[in-house]
Amino acid sequence: MNQMTPRTDWTRDEIAALFDLPFNDLMFEAQSIHRANFPRNEVQLSTLLSIKTGGCPEDCGYCSQSTEAESGLKATKLMDVQAVLQAAAQAKDHGSGRFCMGAAWRNPKERDMPKLVEMVKGVRAMGMETCMTLGMLSEGQARQLADAGLDYYNHNIDTSPENYANVITTRTFEDRIETLENVRSAGINVCCGGIVGMGETRSDRIGFLHALATMPHPESVPINALVPVAGTVLGDMLKDTPLAKIDEVEFVRTVAVARIVMPQSMVRLSAGRESMSEACQALCFMAGANSIFTGDKLLTAANAGDDKDATLLGKLGLTPMMAQPHGHLEAAE
Repeated sequence: MNQMTPRTDWTRDEIAALFDLPFNDLMFEAQSIHRANFPRNEVQLSTLLSIKTGGCPEDCGYCSQSTEAESGLKATKLMDVQAVLQAAAQAKDHGSGRFCMGAAWRNPKERDMPKLVEMVKGVRAMGMETCMTLGMLSEGQARQLADAGLDYYNHNIDTSPENYANVITTRTFEDRIETLENVRSAGINVCCGGIVGMGETRSDRIGFLHALATMPHPESVPINALVPVAGTVLGDMLKDTPLAKIDEVEFVRTVAVARIVMPQSMVRLSAGRESMSEACQALCFMAGANSIFTGDKLLTAANAGDDKDATLLGKLGLTPMMAQPHGHLEAAE
């Protein structure tokens, strides 16, 4: 069943059947597809920096940076370019080949674009792969970032189309798709995934992966496990319930199915790793995850940390993937 050529005609029933496979069969299939498409035993190390924290007008139920959240997070202004480049240089020294910059905005203002362009140019000049997540983008803003050399733009769909309105009400699922189309049309590689463990059903996880696998496959697919933050809608709602942490086997299944249905995408093991066992993370790598965010923090959430990650990778015999700034897609005319 190894699928060398990516398909975009997956049905929900086919994806549901993958989730239902005996665990060993699912893992064998995912690892076989992974090895057919990527170097074995290599993991890309990425660093994520919040270049503008808090004060976001969106009401995403998982996010401590929303103005709707009572998380106590203090809003900041956009960082200076030099400070961002210093953080990127430090990340590179610690082994990261990919530097991601996130700003808590609904969308960037035009006055912010010159700084953002300089950040991209500066990080790319270091030989690192660049990614930004800034909220919704217009066609013109996407082209400005493409011209600066941005490798990836992250804009997650978060969950299934059916579950989306239960998580966010200030923008629609279709708004997300429009930004993805603007990014792809500009020739920037797409980074798009979502969050599991938000109290959703397996049917929602199937719908989430179906949405990703039936669009032009994102070149990067981050799979996050919810970090329930006190003061956020979901953090408070799930507190002290069995739903506050997704079952680890179910999480691994989600990673494995993502690898099978999107065989040539980087599958990124993202938020939530600090609460995962080493065994769970090892199974995620076996399931086809081949990128992690390293460092002590992901935007505002705690992360495992460089030393802990180095120890784990060493224990598993995994090596960091060399930095390879990605070629751009062909921009639409």
